Amino acid sequence: QVHLVESGGGLVQPGGSLRLSCVASGSSFSARDMAWYRQTPGKERELVAVITTSGSINYADSVKGRFTISRDNARNTVFLQMNSLKPEDTAVYYCYSNRLGVYVYWGQGTQVTVSS
Repeated sequence: QVHLVESGGGLVQPGGSLRLSCVASGSSFSARDMAWYRQTPGKERELVAVITTSGSINYADSVKGRFTISRDNARNTVFLQMNSLKPEDTAVYYCYSNRLGVYVYWGQGTQVTVSS
Protein backbone atom coordinates (compact mmCIF):
# COMPACT_ATOMS: atom_id res chain seq x y z
CA GLN A 1 0.00 0.00 0.00
CA VAL A 2 1.23 3.46 -0.95
CA HIS A 3 0.06 6.64 0.72
CA LEU A 4 0.29 9.98 -1.05
CA VAL A 5 0.07 13.15 1.03
CA GLU A 6 -0.36 16.48 -0.72
CA SER A 7 0.33 19.89 0.75
CA GLY A 8 0.75 23.47 -0.39
CA GLY A 9 -2.76 24.36 -1.48
CA GLY A 10 -4.55 27.49 -0.38
CA LEU A 11 -6.02 30.81 -1.43
CA VAL A 12 -4.06 33.00 -3.81
CA GLN A 13 -4.84 36.08 -5.88
CA PRO A 14 -4.88 35.93 -9.67
CA GLY A 15 -1.34 36.15 -11.00
CA GLY A 16 0.08 34.61 -7.85
CA SER A 17 2.01 31.40 -7.31
CA LEU A 18 1.71 28.23 -5.26
CA ARG A 19 3.89 25.16 -4.94
CA LEU A 20 2.23 21.84 -4.31
CA SER A 21 4.11 18.91 -2.82
CA CYS A 22 3.23 15.24 -2.68
CA VAL A 23 5.15 12.85 -0.47
CA ALA A 24 4.81 9.14 -1.17
CA SER A 25 5.26 6.36 1.33
CA GLY A 26 6.78 3.01 0.52
CA SER A 27 9.62 1.99 -1.70
CA SER A 28 10.25 2.10 -5.44
CA PHE A 29 9.29 5.76 -5.81
CA SER A 30 11.73 6.13 -8.69
CA ALA A 31 9.92 3.32 -10.50
CA ARG A 32 6.60 5.14 -10.49
CA ASP A 33 5.18 7.58 -12.98
CA MET A 34 3.83 10.53 -11.00
CA ALA A 35 1.20 13.07 -11.98
CA TRP A 36 -1.06 15.85 -10.81
CA TYR A 37 -4.76 15.92 -11.64
CA ARG A 38 -7.42 18.44 -10.73
CA GLN A 39 -11.17 18.39 -10.38
CA THR A 40 -13.94 20.96 -9.97
CA PRO A 41 -17.51 20.19 -8.91
CA GLY A 42 -19.55 18.60 -11.66
CA LYS A 43 -16.57 17.98 -13.89
CA GLU A 44 -14.36 14.99 -14.56
CA ARG A 45 -10.92 14.82 -13.05
CA GLU A 46 -8.39 16.11 -15.59
CA LEU A 47 -4.69 15.55 -16.03
CA VAL A 48 -2.59 18.62 -15.27
CA ALA A 49 0.96 17.31 -15.58
CA VAL A 50 2.82 14.01 -15.59
CA ILE A 51 6.46 13.08 -15.05
CA THR A 52 7.57 9.57 -15.88
CA THR A 53 10.26 7.40 -14.36
CA SER A 54 12.60 8.49 -17.16
CA GLY A 55 11.87 12.16 -16.56
CA SER A 56 9.61 12.73 -19.56
CA ILE A 57 7.09 15.46 -18.88
CA ASN A 58 3.76 16.43 -20.37
CA TYR A 59 1.33 19.19 -19.49
CA ALA A 60 -2.27 20.00 -20.20
CA ASP A 61 -2.47 22.76 -22.81
CA SER A 62 -4.21 25.01 -20.30
CA VAL A 63 -1.18 25.10 -17.97
CA LYS A 64 1.75 24.98 -20.39
CA GLY A 65 4.22 27.77 -19.72
CA ARG A 66 2.77 28.43 -16.27
CA PHE A 67 3.10 25.16 -14.33
CA THR A 68 6.21 23.05 -13.77
CA ILE A 69 6.24 19.48 -12.50
CA SER A 70 9.36 18.00 -10.94
CA ARG A 71 10.36 15.11 -8.73
CA ASP A 72 12.96 14.37 -6.08
CA ASN A 73 13.42 10.62 -5.91
CA ALA A 74 15.65 10.85 -2.85
CA ARG A 75 12.79 12.46 -0.95
CA ASN A 76 9.95 10.45 -2.51
CA THR A 77 8.37 13.74 -3.49
CA VAL A 78 6.77 15.25 -6.57
CA PHE A 79 6.16 18.98 -6.90
CA LEU A 80 3.92 21.21 -8.94
CA GLN A 81 5.06 24.82 -9.22
CA MET A 82 2.11 26.93 -10.32
CA ASN A 83 2.74 30.47 -11.55
CA SER A 84 0.51 33.12 -13.11
CA LEU A 85 -2.50 31.47 -11.54
CA LYS A 86 -5.93 32.17 -12.96
CA PRO A 87 -9.41 31.83 -11.41
CA GLU A 88 -10.03 28.87 -13.74
CA ASP A 89 -7.17 27.02 -12.02
CA THR A 90 -9.36 26.78 -8.92
CA ALA A 91 -9.85 23.09 -8.16
CA VAL A 92 -8.93 20.26 -5.87
CA TYR A 93 -5.53 19.00 -6.94
CA TYR A 94 -4.73 15.31 -6.59
CA CYS A 95 -1.41 13.52 -6.62
CA TYR A 96 -1.29 10.28 -8.64
CA SER A 97 1.16 7.39 -8.65
CA ASN A 98 1.35 4.60 -11.19
CA ARG A 99 3.75 1.66 -11.30
CA LEU A 100 3.54 -0.80 -14.16
CA GLY A 101 0.02 0.35 -14.95
CA VAL A 102 -1.22 -1.84 -12.13
CA TYR A 103 -0.31 -0.22 -8.85
CA VAL A 104 -2.28 3.04 -8.99
CA TYR A 105 -2.76 5.32 -6.01
CA TRP A 106 -4.33 8.72 -5.36
CA GLY A 107 -3.78 11.30 -2.69
CA GLN A 108 -6.59 12.86 -0.69
CA GLY A 109 -6.41 16.15 -2.60
CA THR A 110 -5.55 19.72 -1.73
CA GLN A 111 -7.74 22.73 -2.48
CA VAL A 112 -6.38 25.54 -4.64
CA THR A 113 -8.51 28.67 -4.84
CA VAL A 114 -7.56 31.57 -7.09
CA SER A 115 -9.62 34.63 -6.25
CA SER A 116 -9.28 38.30 -5.52
